[in-house]
Amino acid sequence: MNQTSSPSKDESIKAALAAMKVNRPLRAEEICRDYLHLNPGCVHHLRLLGHTLMKQNRLAEAEEQLHLALEIRPGFPHLHEDIGSVLAMQQRYEEAIPYFEKAIQLEPALPLAHKKLGQALVAVGRGEDADESFKEYLEQNPVKGEIAIGLEHMKADRSDEAIEVFQKLLKENPDNVDAMRHLAIVFWKDQKNLANAEALLRRATNLAPDYVVAWLNLGAVLLDKHQAVSAVDCYQEATRLDPENPAAWGGLGGALAQAAYTEKSVQAYAKSVSLNPKAAGVQMGYAHVLKTAGDQAGALKAYRAAIVAKPHFGEVYWSMANLKIFRFEEEEVSAMFEQLESGKLSESAEYHIRFALGKAYEDKKDYESAWKYYHSGNELKRTEVFHDPVFEEEHNATIAKVFSKEFLDQNSGSGFEANDPILIVGLPRSGSTLIEQILASHSQVEGTSELPILSRIAESVGRYRADDVGFPLAAADLRKKDWRAYGQQYMEETRRHRLTEKPFFTDKLPNNFSYVGFLHMILPNAKVINARRHPLDSCLGTYKQLWGTGQHFSYDMFDLAEYYKNYDGLMKHWHEVMPGKILDVHYEETVLNLDTQVRRILDFCGLPFEESCVRYYETDRAVRTASSEQVRQPIYTGALGKWRQYEKHLDVWKEELADIVDGLPEVVRSAGELPVPGAA
Repeated sequence: MNQTSSPSKDESIKAALAAMKVNRPLRAEEICRDYLHLNPGCVHHLRLLGHTLMKQNRLAEAEEQLHLALEIRPGFPHLHEDIGSVLAMQQRYEEAIPYFEKAIQLEPALPLAHKKLGQALVAVGRGEDADESFKEYLEQNPVKGEIAIGLEHMKADRSDEAIEVFQKLLKENPDNVDAMRHLAIVFWKDQKNLANAEALLRRATNLAPDYVVAWLNLGAVLLDKHQAVSAVDCYQEATRLDPENPAAWGGLGGALAQAAYTEKSVQAYAKSVSLNPKAAGVQMGYAHVLKTAGDQAGALKAYRAAIVAKPHFGEVYWSMANLKIFRFEEEEVSAMFEQLESGKLSESAEYHIRFALGKAYEDKKDYESAWKYYHSGNELKRTEVFHDPVFEEEHNATIAKVFSKEFLDQNSGSGFEANDPILIVGLPRSGSTLIEQILASHSQVEGTSELPILSRIAESVGRYRADDVGFPLAAADLRKKDWRAYGQQYMEETRRHRLTEKPFFTDKLPNNFSYVGFLHMILPNAKVINARRHPLDSCLGTYKQLWGTGQHFSYDMFDLAEYYKNYDGLMKHWHEVMPGKILDVHYEETVLNLDTQVRRILDFCGLPFEESCVRYYETDRAVRTASSEQVRQPIYTGALGKWRQYEKHLDVWKEELADIVDGLPEVVRSAGELPVPGAA
């Protein structure tokens, strides 16, 4: 660049600032260096160059440029503040404090220097001095002071007071994006008004498109609203704005995982942990998707990294146990005991560790100790969840009453004609993942995951009725075109979860058994497979499982028995009113006679036999359920009759479910029995 064609100082600074605003710090650096090549003593460009280097996390280089500028102009208060900032970013707080103090001495009203000084003083343990600095900062910034008051209410769980503060601020300052974001967070944390939280964050990101934290918050809210694909867009914007932000990459990994983009999720998580390997929660999320992708070794490495970062992270111990075919090292079992005995665990951490210890002792065949920890873990978990077995029973009874044979016959032929879906329903831990894996090994079938779409559509029926009548009663008033529209809606929403053009796909959400009648009305050609297992094995498997969300019935033995009876009764109703619609597949029969059951399943779905379905364990695909590792192994009989090892503790289930057990095929009832000594 020659002297005559070079931009003026103001033009150069304007161009560099514009590049910084669109998150192009490297381009801003080039602009500053071009100008400094001809004007090496320009303090403003040296300072701005320091900012571009800080943005790129090249902190030592930034410090060097800022010191050079300060030598040229030692009385420039902003340079003292900048050097303090770059030192604080390197956690050199003792060195940073004098620079912040000097900046304030030169310019007492410097906007953020008091706040930065307070933060540095807190870091070195000078709390009282820090209070004075924060007080001065807030007095100079009354709006910031009000936000700080709102934040204090948030920290103390005084939601109503926090809402009042932030709403007052927005009334006086309608475009204050900080107040918008914090108000949205209050709504989000209370889970009372996610729609308002989303609206506030969308407005904040519209007003301030480069507000990275608001994009992160918006992504989190959308995930809670089960809008994973939209959340991905938010996190991608955050990573574009701040490519070195580990939280943005971690959030993107989580959103991609929920949207079923497993490989992309692995890549995003890997980027996040490379930027910050000490983020325990991100390491755990990374491990989850590695497990889903079938990389058990990588998952264990990430789980163990999470524990190193956070030794009392009970959820990680349980996640390791949840690999099923994994066994804890003795030192890991000892570490869990140490955490339990410390008396410092949260309830959540404690029950996670108790479930993990149950698995550890089961692997040692010490079933008494295993039951002790499984049972105590369930008792602790039950105190924090709500389940109403009476409501559950009444709700299912109403569903059966509405979807009677007469009602189904009257409205037959009303739905959408697509025959793509194959739904797998039942109770958790009853072999549904094995059936899914068998089907997903067929060349014409795509295995998706547990899709919460059918239940969401069903429960939306009647939502806006003035008389507040909802599903299932509201379904009685639907018109024929409504049934078809709901079928189209289901197909459109599931399309986002399909990655191939295969003609059929599985939807494996066990709890969908309640909605089989609704499914038949909206998609009459959909296939339904009911995954069944000996009730005591099914209940035991469910009781030993600590669920991420939902399944609140599973933490109490009586509740679990009642839920099983409701399930069994409703499935019998569906068989009666829709003969031939549902195929029952018993886990025990599948394990003991795989080839026959595979042919039976494929024939029911109208699919030609393929040997790959018998060799399902060779299929390379993401599996997102607790059985992900087990279905990557050849068929085994070790899980048959598992309930017999805990029989002395299962009297409640044996009594409540006796009639159901008596009606099972003999091969199911006798599965897992020890051979009689001396028998031929």
